[in-house]
Amino acid sequence: MNRTFLIMIASALLLGALFLLMANTDTSLRERIVAGESVETEPLMLFCAASNRAVMEAIRADYESESGSSVQIQYGASQTLLSSMEVSGSGDLYLPADDSFLEIARDKGLIAEVLPIARMQGVVAVRRDNPKSIREFSDLLREDVRVVQANPDASAIGRLTRQILRDQSLWGGLDQATTAYRTTVTDVANDIVVGAADAGFVYDAVLHTYPDVEYVELPELRSAVSQVSVGVIATTKQPQAALHFARYVAARDRGLKHYAEHDFRVSGGDLWADVPELSVFAGSMLRPAIEDTIAAFEKREGVRVSRVYNGCGILVAQMKAGQHPDVYFACDSEFMDQVPDLFPESIDVSQNELVILVEKGNPHKIASLQDLGREGLRVGVGHEKQCAMGWLTQNTFREGGVQQEVMANVTVQTPTGDMLVNQLQTGSLDAAVAYLSNAAGASEFLDAIRIPNIECAVATQPFAIAPESPNAQAASRLFEQICSANSKDSFALEGFRWQLDAMDEGENEE
Repeated sequence: MNRTFLIMIASALLLGALFLLMANTDTSLRERIVAGESVETEPLMLFCAASNRAVMEAIRADYESESGSSVQIQYGASQTLLSSMEVSGSGDLYLPADDSFLEIARDKGLIAEVLPIARMQGVVAVRRDNPKSIREFSDLLREDVRVVQANPDASAIGRLTRQILRDQSLWGGLDQATTAYRTTVTDVANDIVVGAADAGFVYDAVLHTYPDVEYVELPELRSAVSQVSVGVIATTKQPQAALHFARYVAARDRGLKHYAEHDFRVSGGDLWADVPELSVFAGSMLRPAIEDTIAAFEKREGVRVSRVYNGCGILVAQMKAGQHPDVYFACDSEFMDQVPDLFPESIDVSQNELVILVEKGNPHKIASLQDLGREGLRVGVGHEKQCAMGWLTQNTFREGGVQQEVMANVTVQTPTGDMLVNQLQTGSLDAAVAYLSNAAGASEFLDAIRIPNIECAVATQPFAIAPESPNAQAASRLFEQICSANSKDSFALEGFRWQLDAMDEGENEE
């Protein structure tokens, strides 16, 4: 065979393998292959609590059938899985029986994103028809009752039970009355089935697949509720694939349907989409501070974020006309307060102050608001009805007692500060009132003069997620990225003052 013929054979085999891969893959993945994008094909590795085994097997079967991707699962006690994950440094996802293990993992830097799924209630499992007539906590201490528990140092239910009963000074007696400690909650349920025990502490949802076992709810365990969530392991080599599966598990019309069928307590959840599209309305002045963060979020999550940057007055008008984004990041609280029906709750992220922008070197010697009223100056401001900047500017002029004089010199009113910066740079204006952040990218051409002693010259930027959004969980993860240390640095570089730290400090003081 000559070299050319060998190359032809190799090319044919490669095309054949690609065709087979595409034939067994969902449509969107085939489209990504055709587009030349990199596709992660390694099987996902999930560390999953034994209490979730039955429901997770049902979800895995559906996901593999629908996506063509493979998921490998290691079941066990939550603490054991956490230790295994930490020692091995492997895996893509971690789903313990209680969020407390995810908090430990996050504190150790092992977990990135967390997606909430469902809740489970701690109960006492007994044989069908409750032959030992166990009705109260004191019945568990009787000599004729054999009690088993899951290891409190390894399992979520054991740890939760011990913590709650210790708080009620009930743990010591129960510990002495316990016949044996098992590795997982399912081991406890199995002991009840085979008659090796009369009672055991389990989660209610675990008994969905045990027709010969029922449970007793005790008032002492009323607070024994575990939140089940799935975490993406920080060191995963395939974050898009891991988040794809995590979103599937947490979707109200996919994984959560199975959780509900298995008697878990579910609520919320995003609607499933192979590639979700998140819509964001944000004030124009926020663009340089958040654009890189949003782009990184898109890449890691494998989602699309449709963003609209504009003056907040214009954005509010669009929302009142019927456009309802998933997220609204306003330039000032005043413009968040104008859409309370769409965004009833918000969190203040940053602040930005109004300044007077002038040509580098300040050739007109402008030092205060009063100077903007000097005859012959060409001044630019934001449009009062189209953007928060314009609205704040007029309030600042009024409070400073200069509105009439300065407005007589205003030749331009724009919906964004960037437009004012452009006109300053082209020499169309002598001065403009805009945000300090507008000057951040033009510091070699412009000087910023602060406006002292006027409180309304400072704008606060609130972030909100629409309660009815079909992508509320994805929006929450985007907000987490906006709250990150890297994002905080971006805000600082653009001239914003960070507010989240101040809010956290206030909560801690309380």
